[in-house]
Amino acid sequence: MNRRDVLKAAVAVPVTYAGLGALMSMSRAETAWPSRNITMIVPFPAGGQADLAARPVAIALERILGKPVIVDNRAGGAGGSVGNAQAARAEPDGYTLLMTLSSLAVLPEADRLFERPVSYEVAQFAPVARVLADPTLLAVPANAPWKTLQDFVDDAKRRPGQIPYGSSGPYGTLHVAMEMFAASAGIKLLHVPFRGAGPALTALLSGTVQAVASAPGTLRQQVDDGKMRVLANWGAERVPSFPDLPTFKELGYKDVEFYIWAGLFAPAALPAPIMTRLREAMAQAVQAPEVSRTFAAAGSPVAYLDAPDFAKFVDTDSARLIAAVKKIGKVE
Repeated sequence: MNRRDVLKAAVAVPVTYAGLGALMSMSRAETAWPSRNITMIVPFPAGGQADLAARPVAIALERILGKPVIVDNRAGGAGGSVGNAQAARAEPDGYTLLMTLSSLAVLPEADRLFERPVSYEVAQFAPVARVLADPTLLAVPANAPWKTLQDFVDDAKRRPGQIPYGSSGPYGTLHVAMEMFAASAGIKLLHVPFRGAGPALTALLSGTVQAVASAPGTLRQQVDDGKMRVLANWGAERVPSFPDLPTFKELGYKDVEFYIWAGLFAPAALPAPIMTRLREAMAQAVQAPEVSRTFAAAGSPVAYLDAPDFAKFVDTDSARLIAAVKKIGKVE
């Protein structure tokens, strides 16, 4: 062996051992997960469906995993796009998770529709578990003049663009549901975007807007307290918590169907051992008394799907929602 070969061998050995050491260190980190606090990003303010899903689940996961799970409401607006994008850029180490809604797939498509830079792609996430899946309900103030959906439609036709409705942001879940209904009914409504479903509901209660589409769980108490009235249900079937409320399909709007689902995601490159542990923890969490009790009290029963089935569900639902956005086109 000449002098050059000896030097090459001398340099190569430390590099090899350094690489092996890094791999061993990574393996130990995966095995030890979690060793510190976990952040669960909710890309909306408190009070909406994603927040309703996140908080009891975080409490259950904290007990199961033995480390704090901190709910981080990153309400930057844009229908949840800001928080989704922050989660997409997070390190795939299991310490940043995302509890988000069906708008996850809609928002990148809306960016493309308006020829804006796409802030994230759905492919950057790995579905972990679905926890809720509720149809949206059309809610109006209890003192509103509309007693039925037909009353609402008739008034909207008399006053095009004058009935304001609130949403969680352009092309967020509440916006798409309302525009789907408006297009089918042949009416024009006034869209007023907020930074999340919670502020949109607050605006309805204050009279700033006159309608919202929201999940049963976030409406139940307001309806029971006599502050809101519900006119129709976007689901294919009636909701057990509102058994007397007709569906849009029953009322003749055959193409109006929309659900707000909430699910947990992780960055796509999450190591397999951590994903396995997280899936196991989520399977236990959704059975925890504090989770099932909180969801049931809100009128939103657990709708759990494990990662493989949730991934298939996301693909199917995303395709339907993207088609709806394309049909709606550019709206403000």
